[in-house]
Amino acid sequence: MNLAAFPSPSDSVWHLGPIPIRAYSLCIVLGILAAVWITERRLRQRGAPAGTAVDMAIWAVPLGIVGARVYHVLTWPEPYFGADGDPMDALRIWSGGLGIPGAIIGGAIGVWIACRNRRIPFSIIADAAAVGLPVAQAIGRIGNWFNQELYGRPTDVFWAVEIDPEHRGAIDEQYRTEDTFHPTFLYEALWNLGVAGLVWYIDRRYRLGRGRAFALYLMAYTVGRFWIEWLRIDEANTFLGLRWNMWMSVIVFVAALGYFLVASGPRQYLEVTSDGSVRVVDAPTSTEPAGQEAREADADSDRADRTDTSSPQTESSTSPTRGSTGLIDFDAEAPTDD
Repeated sequence: MNLAAFPSPSDSVWHLGPIPIRAYSLCIVLGILAAVWITERRLRQRGAPAGTAVDMAIWAVPLGIVGARVYHVLTWPEPYFGADGDPMDALRIWSGGLGIPGAIIGGAIGVWIACRNRRIPFSIIADAAAVGLPVAQAIGRIGNWFNQELYGRPTDVFWAVEIDPEHRGAIDEQYRTEDTFHPTFLYEALWNLGVAGLVWYIDRRYRLGRGRAFALYLMAYTVGRFWIEWLRIDEANTFLGLRWNMWMSVIVFVAALGYFLVASGPRQYLEVTSDGSVRVVDAPTSTEPAGQEAREADADSDRADRTDTSSPQTESSTSPTRGSTGLIDFDAEAPTDD
């Protein structure tokens, strides 16, 4: 027995009178709220009117949940449509089983619909959501801890997680006598927080636009998902020796990298016109609060750029300048010390 391991929660459901409060569902809801709040702030910095993130979420959240469940069922149908499966279990999402790739696809479809209704470029919303999404995923992974699922191989490291015997049925028989395992749900939660920090910094430093912040998020997330998936021992369909989610990570990474390398152009902003409509501009010029907030955010980014260097620099002919259309757009002059 590993005395240093941390235990799993004994309860994952609490009751408020007759109403069950499920930890897994609560984590999902908290993650969604965090993502909407972060995305709303980032959209305001891009000149969007208040409430734009909520408008997107109305479409993105339900379609994201549906997409996540459909992906999970399609990639692992045996528990639902196998010999001993129950098709009705496919509807019981509170028991776990939401595939992140499906959530991204479903949510993206929802955002696309909302963007068409609001006549806002999809790429602006995607870039704004690129920080909130991994934070939401990190919070959601805590729900897997309560459900005692998505853990990895047996280990005796001090940060191992204890899994109760009744929750070891979905793993290979050779591991069912073990007590402690790699907390891969925790690894993914921490990785996702790192992804959020990386995207926030790179996007702030280089002002990514045209969907490149979202592509960066996809690349960073799938790198982590690949090695974390390699540690997991829950049952999964494989192809050429790799779990399906590992193949999906490779495909998404390559696609996102290709888009990141090909996409070009400066970051776009939104501006609310006098008649209340929204238009796309290449620089925040509005005197309205949203436009002012966008200008202040850019000014803060400029000041941060100028304090990143510890010694004076002079701009050379090879320094990236305003309006660059390279892989990363430097919308400000090369940083120099004041």
